[in-house]
Amino acid sequence: MENNQPYRSEKKLVAGILAILLNGLAIHKFYLGYTKEGIIQLILTVVTCGLAGFIGIIEGIIYLTKSDEEFDRTYVEGHKGWF
Repeated sequence: MENNQPYRSEKKLVAGILAILLNGLAIHKFYLGYTKEGIIQLILTVVTCGLAGFIGIIEGIIYLTKSDEEFDRTYVEGHKGWF
């Protein structure tokens, strides 16, 4: 990574835990700065009576299984909003 900054693994851990525990509320999206995606996920959760909450569980698992470098490159620097 440029400037020899450490990877932001604390974001990975917090976002992963939020995604798994509070999946339907999309708190992990807001935490990572994805406001538009968070609002979309919230609406989907309400419209599907909570079934869209599985998105958060899947994303939480994906976040936690990525290396710190890959998470940082994909979600912090790359701003990939979904999966």
